[in-house]
Amino acid sequence: MMQKILAPLTLALVMLFLIGPFAIIVAASFSAGDTLAFPPQGFSLKWIAKVFTMESFRQSFAMSLFLAIGGTIAALILGIPASYAMARYRLPGAETVRFMVSLPIIVPGIIVGLALLRYFVIPIGLSITLALFLAHTALILPYAVRVVSASLANLRSDMEEAAVLLGASRLGAFFSVVLPNIRGGILSAFILGFVTSFNQVPVSLFLSGPGVRTLPIDMLGYMEIVFDPSVAALSSLLAFLSIGIVFLAERFLGFSRYV
Repeated sequence: MMQKILAPLTLALVMLFLIGPFAIIVAASFSAGDTLAFPPQGFSLKWIAKVFTMESFRQSFAMSLFLAIGGTIAALILGIPASYAMARYRLPGAETVRFMVSLPIIVPGIIVGLALLRYFVIPIGLSITLALFLAHTALILPYAVRVVSASLANLRSDMEEAAVLLGASRLGAFFSVVLPNIRGGILSAFILGFVTSFNQVPVSLFLSGPGVRTLPIDMLGYMEIVFDPSVAALSSLLAFLSIGIVFLAERFLGFSRYV
C-alpha cells in the first residue's frame, strides 16, 4: 500500500521539479505588470508583442539562426564521412581521431571561446562572425559524429556490399543505400546540433562584438539593464519553438519510424 502511494507521489515531485521552472517562466511572460514577478500581475500579451518589435532581438535571433543552421550543416558535412570511415574501415589512429573529435565536449566552452579570441581573432584579425561560425561548428561536430556513428553501427554492412556486387560504385552505394538508412540518425544529429548551437552561451560570450551578438548573449545583456517580463516571453517562445521543431520532425519526416 505504501509503495502504491509513494510511486505516484515521487513521479509528481519529479515532474514538478522538471516542468515547474518552465511553467513559472511561461506564466510570468503573460504578466500585465512592468517587472518580472511570480505570480503574474494580471494577464496581458504586451510582452510577447514587444519581443517582435525589438530590433536587437530580431538581429541576434537571425545571427543565432544562421549559426545554428550553418554550423550544424557544416558539422554534418564533416561528421558523416568521418563517421563512415571509422565505422567501415580499420584506420590507423582511429581512436585518436575519436578522442580529438570529442574534445569540444570535454573542454569547457568558455576555454574554447577564450582560445579563439586570444589566438585567432586578436592576432590575425579573424572576423567575429567567422570565429563564431567555426566555434559553433567545432562544438556541434562531436554530436554529429557520435549520433551518426551509432546509426552506422546498427546498419548491416552487407547491404552496402550487395549493392556494390550488383554493379553500384562505392560512392553510389553510399548515397543510395547508406544515407537513406541512416537518415534518422542524421535528423537526430541535426536537431541536437541545432538546439546546442542556438542555446550556446560560453563560447558566444567571448566572441560577441558590436553588431554581432547571438540571442542568448543579447538576452543576458538586456537583463542586466531592464528587468521586465519580455525576456520571460522570449524564453517561452524559444522553448515552444524547440518543442515545435521536434513535433514537426516526428509528424512530417517520420522521425519515430527511423530511430
